[in-house]
Amino acid sequence: MSISIRLSDKESELIRKYAELNGTTVSEVMRQAILSRIEDEFDIFLYEEAYKEHQTNPKTFTLEEAKKILDL
Repeated sequence: MSISIRLSDKESELIRKYAELNGTTVSEVMRQAILSRIEDEFDIFLYEEAYKEHQTNPKTFTLEEAKKILDL
């Protein structure tokens, strides 16, 4: 899939120079930046959901208990 975005000349130059410094392409820089942002936001969402669940049921387990539960 191809996606177009509008950038100022200054933004475009910054991204191009960053790509050059890291020996990669502008496309790869953009792809990694977008995916990293999505992953970070998803991690925050999962944390918030787990925290809410923990507030409702604050039971915790030792490492040994968790291993036994997970059959590790």
